[in-house]
Amino acid sequence: MSSIPPRYSRITGTGSFLPPDRLSNEALAARLARDGIETSDQWIVERTGIRARHFAAADVTSSDLALPAARHALEAAGRSAAEVDLIIVATSTPDMVFPSTACLLQRKLGVAGCAAFDVQAVCSGFVYALTVADAMIRTGAATCALVVGTEVFSRILDFKDRTTCVLFGDGAGAVVLEASDQPGLLASELHADGRHVEILCTPGTVSGGQVLGDPLLKMDGQAVFKLAVGVLESAARAVLAKAGRSEADIDWLIPHQANIRIMQGTAKKLKLPMDKLVVTVDEHGNTSAASIPLALDVAVRSGRIRRGDTVMLEGVGGGFTWGAVLLDY
Repeated sequence: MSSIPPRYSRITGTGSFLPPDRLSNEALAARLARDGIETSDQWIVERTGIRARHFAAADVTSSDLALPAARHALEAAGRSAAEVDLIIVATSTPDMVFPSTACLLQRKLGVAGCAAFDVQAVCSGFVYALTVADAMIRTGAATCALVVGTEVFSRILDFKDRTTCVLFGDGAGAVVLEASDQPGLLASELHADGRHVEILCTPGTVSGGQVLGDPLLKMDGQAVFKLAVGVLESAARAVLAKAGRSEADIDWLIPHQANIRIMQGTAKKLKLPMDKLVVTVDEHGNTSAASIPLALDVAVRSGRIRRGDTVMLEGVGGGFTWGAVLLDY
């Protein structure tokens, strides 16, 4: 009796999209100054490494940003939307309360029938979504998955709070993940600790047609920083152990693009040289669930990440959630 060969998943295409409105630190500082809020390019760069971000127009939604990112990923994979049998969208800024942004993206892609749903793990969302897609492919529930991270965080920013409004931007990133007889995603690790909900949240909701609570982002930056570096290191080491690899096997580290200090701290703990760290936070800001696939696509299209490279993806975000994926690209 012949045994069934193992089934794996591999990334076959990447894509991304940024809204055209690029807002430099100087432009943002001028905008805030009109409301009496003081900040500067130097202040932002020294604390975060961010020099610019992109904001979507008022009528542009998360699914609107997701659509060109998804099309670019499908084109890179040599696939049509009709060949996709699973769509997972990671977002904290959905178009509607329901249906899911994934279903809206499915309609915009002009296809129907495949499973489509959202994952909400804030800035860890893409790592969560990729892990779910990998599991579904490995079990035979899907063969060709479109995994997207997309956000319009500019909609939930408090522009009277300079400690948070300078950090975030809008954008989308996507990958096509397909079944393979060769390992691609090697291992993953997901965690959450709801005891830390308050340190990063948007505590508003809709009730009776009105906003109940505060619909703007709240963050305790010091608490997030303190937790982030430690949990990212532990998740990375757990994934390496699962995959039977070591830090020396990592060709590229793509952490969530939140703050250059957190990113550099994580690389240092993993004993990785800074030239193995993919950085896009300077130009994109923190795009939450979109940040990892955005950075991945930039690195792939620039020729830095090539087939056969081993890549570590890491996310950390509100919830408090965190996770990591190790893959051979």
